[in-house]
Amino acid sequence: MTTTLPAKMQAIEISEYGGPDVLKAVERPTPHPAHGEVLIRVAAAGVNRGDCVQRMGFYPAPPGASDLPGLEVSGTVAAIGPGVTLWAEGDEVCALMAGGGYAEYAVVHEGSVLPKPANVSLTDAAALPETTMTVWTNVFEDGQLRPGETLLVHGGSSGIGTTAIQLASTLGVKVLATAGSAAKCKACEDLGAHRAINYRDEDFVAVVKDVTDGKGADVILDMVGGDYVARNIDAAARMGRIVNIAYMAGSRVEVDLLPVMLKRLTLRGSTLRARDIGEKARLTAEVRMHVWPLVEAGRVNPVVDATFPLAEAAKAHELMESSGHVGKILLTP
Repeated sequence: MTTTLPAKMQAIEISEYGGPDVLKAVERPTPHPAHGEVLIRVAAAGVNRGDCVQRMGFYPAPPGASDLPGLEVSGTVAAIGPGVTLWAEGDEVCALMAGGGYAEYAVVHEGSVLPKPANVSLTDAAALPETTMTVWTNVFEDGQLRPGETLLVHGGSSGIGTTAIQLASTLGVKVLATAGSAAKCKACEDLGAHRAINYRDEDFVAVVKDVTDGKGADVILDMVGGDYVARNIDAAARMGRIVNIAYMAGSRVEVDLLPVMLKRLTLRGSTLRARDIGEKARLTAEVRMHVWPLVEAGRVNPVVDATFPLAEAAKAHELMESSGHVGKILLTP
């Protein structure tokens, strides 16, 4: 089957660095897949904090990646490049990419593509790649989380947070989560959190110690940084593992590292975007093996807060930066 592709496509580009209003609808040449790549006709693109940071000029696309924002999409394979063996035209898929998702068509290496789960709509499938891969590699690979342990998730109502809560609780972990309102805390508990902590009203360190009888959290997933760095060290259990995936409150902090030595803690940091094709393919295969069966069984589900037309990407970014959402925000061409 050979599909005739349009010469041009609609896309959203960053016209200059700044606020959401710098996102502009443009017409671009439709990309063509190179060796080992597939071209996806985009059904939906996930909106991520990384897109907002790129828009502000602090998270440039890696060398060779599209300058368009967008780190994950779902859709239908429209064409395949030379050497592709894993996918065929017409396959319904979702994928993690280094950029280019805010468009009608996007190219990605075949090793970073996952099949659309049978019980998830093609649109909602765009909410899965970035969150599942981020949680799996940071919490279960780097954090070495095991059944019977306690996980503290900061930003529990975010896309990553809602996925981490579901996945960890499903695998026999006690999950504690922080969120910024009573409604968001309820959403976290409805998804499986043992206890949600409203960080505006409660000290998460005190709550974690109380819930764990003074032991602390075995693994902490943090995207806040700032003063949370020292507080995470306080809240961590002996031999605990703390993984930072963002520093929304700042990455420069003054902290006493003596407890890290005394408690034998591990501090880690991680990003996905700049990893090479081989590492992304390995991670994609791990997620397909360990997480996809849970998604297809309905035990881990995409949580979608809002969907905007592609042309309203600025509104999607405004919602993201307001932190008024629970779960994922999507764009549909």
